[in-house]
Amino acid sequence: MISLSLLSVFVPTFLLVSLTPGMCMTLAMVLGMTQGVRRTLWMMAGELLGVGLVAFAAGAGVAALMLRLPELFALFKWLGGAYLVYLGVMMWRSRGRMAIPLTQDVGPPAARGQLALQGLITAVANPKGWAFFMVLLPPFLDASRPLVSQLLALIAVILSIEFLCLLLYASGGRTLRRLLGHSDNVRLLNRLAGTLMIGVGFWLALG
Repeated sequence: MISLSLLSVFVPTFLLVSLTPGMCMTLAMVLGMTQGVRRTLWMMAGELLGVGLVAFAAGAGVAALMLRLPELFALFKWLGGAYLVYLGVMMWRSRGRMAIPLTQDVGPPAARGQLALQGLITAVANPKGWAFFMVLLPPFLDASRPLVSQLLALIAVILSIEFLCLLLYASGGRTLRRLLGHSDNVRLLNRLAGTLMIGVGFWLALG
């Protein structure tokens, strides 16, 4: 179990970090705009899986090894970033399943697996996330107690906070869509969402 004194420090620390705009939060806002909060939950599922894996690996010491393999991260970053840039360009042009349709005669929205993959790639391919958890988690781990149980408890807290913050950003995107989502402004909203998505892609690839 995690002590209340530890939680009183850990929760505010991670909450502040999660609320800070970043790649995953921006992605949640973009998809909240174009896909709606309900479908964005699939991206959140992938992102939370990725965050959980990275946090566990960092706490278990695997992150130190992964950060010594820059080629692996470069591959993840460039492929993931290029994919997100491509999606952003398609959204900017009001094309593809990620964009808000300009007419009622459209195909199905983005696939659930595609949304989940976006979240997973964005979380796992971010070296800053690995480095952050390497710094954040060790001070909260007690060497005299079983490591796995402590890690699982802290990760449960992390994922709960992360989910609430993702939901907040996605809801903000939905609100923005309501403000700009009239027929005359759909193209503008697609371009705004596409520009943000392209920004996340370059952020992931070059960060």
